[in-house]
Amino acid sequence: MVRENEIRDNEVRIEAPERTDASLIFIGRIHTPWTSRLECPRQGRADGPACRIEIFEPWVEALDGVEIFERLEVLYWLHKSRRDLVKQSPANDGKTRGTFALRSPVRPNPIATSIATLIRREGNSLFVRGLDCLDGTPLIDIKPDRTLFTPIAPPQKGDFEVGDETSSC
Repeated sequence: MVRENEIRDNEVRIEAPERTDASLIFIGRIHTPWTSRLECPRQGRADGPACRIEIFEPWVEALDGVEIFERLEVLYWLHKSRRDLVKQSPANDGKTRGTFALRSPVRPNPIATSIATLIRREGNSLFVRGLDCLDGTPLIDIKPDRTLFTPIAPPQKGDFEVGDETSSC
């Protein structure tokens, strides 16, 4: 069962550090049929309900050309998620995994990403399928699905670099 804020057996909670290292500008808001985590899907579905992504001014012009892509990567801020668990028990069976080994919305920085199918654009709104967030979720960014995108800028040296088993950073 999905939960709101309870701690399950063997989960580990920490006191999150003060939030001082970054800031974001929300470029829009996502409108979905879901108002509670208890009803929201765990993962978006390509055949799921149509959702509307509203883009705020002055970012509307940034949508120019987006219609040529069948799928978009949508990044959003899970504004109602807790941020204090380092070990979680998603099956509620006492077995835990580290937060970074899960796709749980409970994260130190609750950034989510979905590959959404673009239905259409109407002015400052995109209609998509494949989201898994609550109505009113703040939008961070939209990008063409990387599997459909070929860089437009001229190539640079790093584009052709390959590694081997002995190289490291």
